[in-house]
Amino acid sequence: MNINMTEYESFLRENRIKVNGYLNKVLWFFVLTGPAIAAGIKGGIFKDITYTTCILISAVLIVMSLIHLYLYHQFPSKTFTCVFALTTLNVLIAYMFYSHVSIYITWFLVPLLSLLFCDKGLYFYAVIMNFILMMTSAWLSAPYEAALRPEYDSVMAYFVDLVSGFTIESIIMFSSGYIIGKLILDYFKGLFEQHNRIMDQEKIMAEKMRLLDSMAEIYDNVNLIDYETQTEQSLRDAEQKKFGVDLNAQTHTLMNQKLKNQVMPDQVEDFLNFTNIKTLRSRLAQRKLISADFIDVVSGWFRAQYITVDATEDGIPTSIIYTTRNVDEEKRREENLIRISMTDEMTRLYNRRCFDEDLMVIKESPLAADFVIFSIDVNGLKTVNDTKGHVAGDELIKGAAGCLALTVGHKGKAYRTGGDEFMAIVHTDDAEAMRKALHGHAKEWHGVYTDEITMSVGYAAYKDHPEATVDDLEHIADADMYQEKDRFYKERGIDRRQH
Repeated sequence: MNINMTEYESFLRENRIKVNGYLNKVLWFFVLTGPAIAAGIKGGIFKDITYTTCILISAVLIVMSLIHLYLYHQFPSKTFTCVFALTTLNVLIAYMFYSHVSIYITWFLVPLLSLLFCDKGLYFYAVIMNFILMMTSAWLSAPYEAALRPEYDSVMAYFVDLVSGFTIESIIMFSSGYIIGKLILDYFKGLFEQHNRIMDQEKIMAEKMRLLDSMAEIYDNVNLIDYETQTEQSLRDAEQKKFGVDLNAQTHTLMNQKLKNQVMPDQVEDFLNFTNIKTLRSRLAQRKLISADFIDVVSGWFRAQYITVDATEDGIPTSIIYTTRNVDEEKRREENLIRISMTDEMTRLYNRRCFDEDLMVIKESPLAADFVIFSIDVNGLKTVNDTKGHVAGDELIKGAAGCLALTVGHKGKAYRTGGDEFMAIVHTDDAEAMRKALHGHAKEWHGVYTDEITMSVGYAAYKDHPEATVDDLEHIADADMYQEKDRFYKERGIDRRQH
């Protein structure tokens, strides 16, 4: 058993003090035994008892009660205080028996009272002392009793008959008392084990509530949903009032019924599915938390999160914390980081990584009829770098990027995939017109270090190659670009290998 022995011993000590207090009252009550017997003598009930015996019983009990009262005040939980009370009662009963007061069941009063101490040692002492005094009293009173009973041939015959019955009764009472005492101890130990479990649970709950209070300061909304009591409670409210949750008719908490009115219209359905309390427990089973992000029409992005507080042994949540927190700034930083990771630093066009990821997404679905891939390469960049420096070369790359971005516009996305290499993914029914537009923008461009920019442009339209894959279209666009580059260098009479 999981018992705090220090607390258990403290309980036994406090119990011993209480029992000693009650036993002292019992001793004072037994002072009336003398007057009670005297009344019996006067009434003719006790013919073989003298008034002297009555006085002696009361006088001795007064003295013993005073001694025990002193011990109780000075040593309330000590073993000898308990032993003194039990011994006093045993001696009283033995003397009454010796004085010819007929006693049978009363012999077992003291062992019975000793069970109240919840102490095996005191119980064994009470039983043994009781049996010794019982035998002694029986032996001392045997001659007198045998003389009154002609059916016995001798004192020994009477004594043996009497103690045989006493012995059998003592064994029965001892066994019964021992079982009762063990049951009492087991019961108290069980209570202490349960008490310790409750205290541990209270500590855990207190710690959880402390954490919940801390969470309440962090989140915009904090709602405690208890499936066992079927209630919801806002931990941010000063009153922290609990509201009933009807799981048969209710799919959403009061908080979410209000929040749904602030969610972007195109996200309402997803929000309602995520916050459905009828399916929540199964979705959260064996998990610590689930979360989802939505857009508030007023304050921007917010994160809704369900956290398991308590669960059954098989992981089904019984109490859950529901929180919402504004993450608009976080989302903006996240989007900015994604944009930086997907953007070419020099040209501000999308980079090669973005191009590859976009192609992977495109490959997952059938191509649109107006899908086109463009491949673009700047002409003469090596010559500009060698003759005018890399600053001029960078200006040429930026100029090409500007012309490409201006041409693509909102029809698609433009990428810088290498030093002087660019790609574009667009949706247009006239790819040739876009190529001419790009060349037109290039002719109009003039830089600080270089007056002219020319680009070789190739493309592959899905409508012209309906059997081609995305990878095939990319290769076709590259081949088309290189054909145009060859024409450009031939027209200008330039050795391409040197450029």
